[in-house]
Amino acid sequence: MNNRRNQSNDRNSQGGNNRGKSTNSSRPSAGKGRPTSESRSGSGSEGGKSFGPKKPFQKHGAKPFVRKLKAAPVDDGTIRLNKYVANAGIASRREADELIKTGIVTVNGNVVSEMGYKVQPGDEVRFDGKKISSEKNVYFLLNKPKGFISTAKDEKDRKTVMDLMSSATTARIFPVGRLDRQTSGVLLFTNDGYLTKKLTHPSHDVKKIYHVTLDKNLTAVDMAEIKKGIRLIPEGIAEIDAISYIEKRPKNEIGLEIHIGWNRVVRRIFEKLGYKIDALDRVSFAGLTKKTVQRGDYRALTELEVNFLKMM
Repeated sequence: MNNRRNQSNDRNSQGGNNRGKSTNSSRPSAGKGRPTSESRSGSGSEGGKSFGPKKPFQKHGAKPFVRKLKAAPVDDGTIRLNKYVANAGIASRREADELIKTGIVTVNGNVVSEMGYKVQPGDEVRFDGKKISSEKNVYFLLNKPKGFISTAKDEKDRKTVMDLMSSATTARIFPVGRLDRQTSGVLLFTNDGYLTKKLTHPSHDVKKIYHVTLDKNLTAVDMAEIKKGIRLIPEGIAEIDAISYIEKRPKNEIGLEIHIGWNRVVRRIFEKLGYKIDALDRVSFAGLTKKTVQRGDYRALTELEVNFLKMM
């Protein structure tokens, strides 16, 4: 009996001592219990669990998301009618929609007024009865030197202005109007047939300014005659817009503004009065000048310049 009671007391005293020790050991001392560099880096483990970076959440059995790229649309050679009209230089795409609604555009002889209509390769498109092309329009200004013919080809195999423009573009461009072989200066090039006809038609009175160098001084009497108008055969009276001596130059250097486009008209005016032209240079055409363009060089017109020409 006493032995059992003594054993029980011994166990109680041991348990009390253990509880006291447990309480003291669970209280961390200064510097203890802080995460180590190993645990912070995620490479440590506790109870077999990793503290490294977790994998993205993914439902059981779900396949990873893969973005599918859409296949590029197949180019079948068709083009929307409004874009076709816009590329022809007639109007913007929005304006072309309004023109199409009026029935002024035909495809293969049939009036098309539906929006979104697509033109097939080989279709013939006409605007107001005139055949048009969807080739992108380009516009260039050349400072033409003397000695070049203003044609695409020459039967005598002489140098043409197209030789100077051979590297400008792959589009089929043509000169707007002409300058004779010995005349230098501003010459426009484009594949925009609509604008070409507009700039060369007499009804639009497109202004051209020339620097004329004569073999002798121009008299005041002859200048007055030119202002009145010189009769040329077979066209009639050549009316000029303005004529004057060039400031701070000899009186054989003349500035002449004219809108008529008769063949060699400037040379013929002075020749009729007994003068010979030593040099003829067109310094302006439709408001465009050759400033900053060296003789024999060309430049592309700006969008602002093209819009200005279209509004004339």
